[in-house]
Amino acid sequence: MFSGFMVNAWEIGSIVAVVGGVVGFFVVLRGAAFEAHAIPNGAFAGAAGASLIGASTLLGLGVFAVGAAIAIAFLSRRGRPDVVTALALVMMLALGAAFLSQTNQYEPEIYSLLFGEVLGVSSGEILPVAALALGSLVAVGVLYRPLLLTSLVPEIADATGLRTFPIELAFLVILALATTMTVPVVGALLIFSLMIGPPAAARCFTHRPGIAIAGSVAIALVTVWTAIAAAYATDWPVGFFVGAFSAGWFGIGRAYAVLSTRTRSQASDTAPSSQEGPAGPDVNDTETYPRGCRRWGTTWPGRLQAGSPEC
Repeated sequence: MFSGFMVNAWEIGSIVAVVGGVVGFFVVLRGAAFEAHAIPNGAFAGAAGASLIGASTLLGLGVFAVGAAIAIAFLSRRGRPDVVTALALVMMLALGAAFLSQTNQYEPEIYSLLFGEVLGVSSGEILPVAALALGSLVAVGVLYRPLLLTSLVPEIADATGLRTFPIELAFLVILALATTMTVPVVGALLIFSLMIGPPAAARCFTHRPGIAIAGSVAIALVTVWTAIAAAYATDWPVGFFVGAFSAGWFGIGRAYAVLSTRTRSQASDTAPSSQEGPAGPDVNDTETYPRGCRRWGTTWPGRLQAGSPEC
């Protein structure tokens, strides 16, 4: 299990898990699950077109993924984002069907792009994936604070003079790069489960963004590692185990959030009431007001806590 071609699987699976955990945190925070599902499925058409003309499928994935991200970002400014995303997805799937109709030698790659083929990754594919992963992580690091602010309180971001559209465009391009590198590993149909399940579960365990991102990466790594081991032992698709384990982690996170909420509620009911009025919020409290929001000269009026509806 730890020799030969499996070494490549462990390496590229770990890279995918780290990027999926980091980028997925903001996917969940911004409510961009539909985009995370539509972009890799639309990019599938790029892989089909690249194979038709004899080009690299990774290049085709990248071109179509970035193109879809840019189109969704610009068209959503004057239309409903969900409708725009759906139309972009339908259009690119139509192109993919047209490309596939022109060849009959694409069946194995169709299956691997849809459902993942991490056990068949070659050594030559690791470097391009690692480069895309590094670019995605660096971009998230540079945009971390404005991303956090525009995700939590976009109205306050606009009021402080922070332009939200460039941030939204940059995030969708980051999402496109992340999905480009992960589609060959877990497949286009299930990549969004890796970007949704672990981050959503991590948010149920903590309300601190930094700890939530670290937890998301840890859960994603465990998910991918166990999925690879299970796929090796059973000869089932890796994507199936990634989806199943991601859903399981979210279920555990929701159970923890419900139990912790009930515990806090019972503790507050039994605590003696104070004669004094409640103290005002302390803007220096890093647990209540994330550092990134104070960095932009404002505080956000809510608290990202376990058990909240966003979990």
